[in-house]
Amino acid sequence: MNWLSDFVRPKIKKITTKEIADNLWTKCPQCGQMLFTKELEKNSFVCSACDHHLRFPVLKRFAMLFDNAEYKLIALPQLKEDPLNFKDSKKYSDRLHSYRKATGSQDAIRIAQGAIGGINCVVAAFDFGFMGGSMGTVVGEGIVKAAEIATKGNYPLITISASGGARMQEGILSLMQMARTAAAVNLVKEKGLPFISVLTDPTTGGVSASFAMLGDIHIAEKGCVIGFAGARVIEQTIREKLPIGFQRAEYLREHGMVDIVVHRQEMRDTLIRVISILTHQKPQIDTLAIENK
Repeated sequence: MNWLSDFVRPKIKKITTKEIADNLWTKCPQCGQMLFTKELEKNSFVCSACDHHLRFPVLKRFAMLFDNAEYKLIALPQLKEDPLNFKDSKKYSDRLHSYRKATGSQDAIRIAQGAIGGINCVVAAFDFGFMGGSMGTVVGEGIVKAAEIATKGNYPLITISASGGARMQEGILSLMQMARTAAAVNLVKEKGLPFISVLTDPTTGGVSASFAMLGDIHIAEKGCVIGFAGARVIEQTIREKLPIGFQRAEYLREHGMVDIVVHRQEMRDTLIRVISILTHQKPQIDTLAIENK
């Protein structure tokens, strides 16, 4: 019998406190403030110290936007997951499997259908946690499917962008999604249905260069980055210092690229007002102040 391992160690384990969870606190990337994660979630992932808008999980965003947090998730089309048999430091197929396990998402977009202010809508939202929200063939097919559902049901289409751009592992097939998604949202607009583009941090690359900037109305979250190339790349190319706040939502609003900049907690009410105006429908009053879940 080993006295230290059989008696002393179990005694110590009984009197010591449980290990602290590694996700108990979240550090604000803007001001560095340590935020209690549960309080951060209650505040819609907005920093209570500096009001910085952190990345918002897709399902929590859906719960915030849809009436009574009720919505129907639409399955993404099933496509060949590695059309080019791409491999860098890791096989693309293995990379996809690891991100699916980590995020619970099939790919970098999720589609939901439900009522916002009593008005039925289709919402396609990017998941930045899945490979930086990069747009590959599945994401492109997702936008096309969301547009098809909107046109068949005469629903407004809302896209919520959060992406670094095209997915390099799919090469030219990824770049083709820019044209496909642009054509898809144009079908919605040609039928006279509203297409509202919500821009969140970040909206860049091929996403901003395609459907994300083709909305009837562009609504951006406060302080989010919107652009094509990164600010550092632009500065190195033109060899000039960019203005303060360049590529931020407020800067783009001042220069006519964005129509409305809103705080995240005001996004739902803003969408309800915009949708009701564009569809000529009166929103249900009892759904205007649903508590965020």
